[in-house]
Amino acid sequence: MFSSQGALMQKVHIELLGEVSVYFGLGIEIVTAFVLGGLIGYDREKKMKAAGIKTNMLICIGATLYTAVSLLVRNDAAGYVDASRIPAQIVSGIGFLGAGAIIQGRGGVVGLTTAATIWVVAAIGVTIGSGYPLIAAIFTVTSLIVLKLLGPIYKLFEMERDNCHYRLEVLSKGRVTESVKELILNETNTIEQISEEIIDIENNERILTIYLTVHPRKIRELVDSINTIIQVEKVHFHLSEFHADVIDP
Repeated sequence: MFSSQGALMQKVHIELLGEVSVYFGLGIEIVTAFVLGGLIGYDREKKMKAAGIKTNMLICIGATLYTAVSLLVRNDAAGYVDASRIPAQIVSGIGFLGAGAIIQGRGGVVGLTTAATIWVVAAIGVTIGSGYPLIAAIFTVTSLIVLKLLGPIYKLFEMERDNCHYRLEVLSKGRVTESVKELILNETNTIEQISEEIIDIENNERILTIYLTVHPRKIRELVDSINTIIQVEKVHFHLSEFHADVIDP
């Protein structure tokens, strides 16, 4: 069994420092987790994401402590203890947190980046708790580069893309053809075909199918705008090979 007396006599290995006392080593690891988790959390907080500074700090510190304590228990135990069991449980537990961050909206799925960030922060905490704060710092910088720089680079390349043909499918309760058409024509004048089908007369459910040509960056904005219409329940969009004469506004 793990005891405080045993902990006083133990040493822990910290990258670059070698063997240090257990409390000094844990102090370094907790401070490192506080800083690295906070850096990623600050970036997410600025972007108004669900998992901000406090969440990422706590995840990183928690993963660090679980991992560090599992190593202490292994070293203090008389028999064999599998130290990898606790980090494995951390991965499973973070999966539940990540699932909670993902939201299925009417226009698609949001929160995937937040869920992935939580998963990476937990991995950084496990790395710190294993005694490798420098490696954890390198991974933190790498993660920040992905979060901060790849977005603008992606948008730069996306701006150079040509317009694409899309098929929009709008499920609604009631007639929304004119409202949807007006929203689309505010953004683009390339509606190629539009049709409406009643799928449930009793509940007045309809599917509005629209073929249009628009830049890839605009399609999600259009979906978000259409979703603001009260009668609209779901909106889906797909790339389409259909091409016809443009309907004038």
